[in-house]
Amino acid sequence: MFRNLTGSNSSLLHALGRPVVVVLAAVGVVAGVLTGWRGLDTVNGCGLPVQRYPSATARDWVRHADVVIVGRAVRERESDREELPAGAYRYQLERTVELTREAVAFTSRARSHPAVGSTVDYVAPGWKVLRSDGATRVDELTGAAPRVVPGHTYILALRWEEDRWVALGEGAVVPFDDHVVGRGEWCGRVLGTDGFAQGERISRHDDHSIEKILVGRGEDALTRELDRAARQKNAD
Repeated sequence: MFRNLTGSNSSLLHALGRPVVVVLAAVGVVAGVLTGWRGLDTVNGCGLPVQRYPSATARDWVRHADVVIVGRAVRERESDREELPAGAYRYQLERTVELTREAVAFTSRARSHPAVGSTVDYVAPGWKVLRSDGATRVDELTGAAPRVVPGHTYILALRWEEDRWVALGEGAVVPFDDHVVGRGEWCGRVLGTDGFAQGERISRHDDHSIEKILVGRGEDALTRELDRAARQKNAD
């Protein structure tokens, strides 16, 4: 069972005296095509995942993450903007999402890191503003991964790096609405487990991802899979 950590209203706005944010491994609109699934083949960003660390399997998570948490996105804000000198867009806007930590599924003892607070600021894909009217925002998407939007819940495999929490990569953020793996927001769309499975193409025989193993399952299955991977790592 997870340790239920809801109920605390204090904000994780500092750790070791410095601001704390979680940063998605890659942020930006990229020209990507997800082949094989009609309806997502025109969604920018769904097809070119970028990895900071290996993040596909449970073994990747226990080897590279300091913590694995369940977090619910509760609000978002523009946290910075950059003026672009040319092109179709006038501004690039940074978006920070506040996550309420609901549970901790795994904590590594291999590296020194602070405890995760009750809320986490997560720098997620933001927006670009059209130059033509100076107002219209276009969502940025990253890889075959959730955008992370308020009202939805996610599993996140995080690592403490350069005084902030960082998601390992594309595979380190998983939809988890209703505490069911694969249900919720993915690539800017709200999907059920079947749609998520199609989008991630987890029917491939060579796919050994934690998403494939756990799709449609809940908290206990996640904890068991991470515990199993940790035991295997310790036995190596």
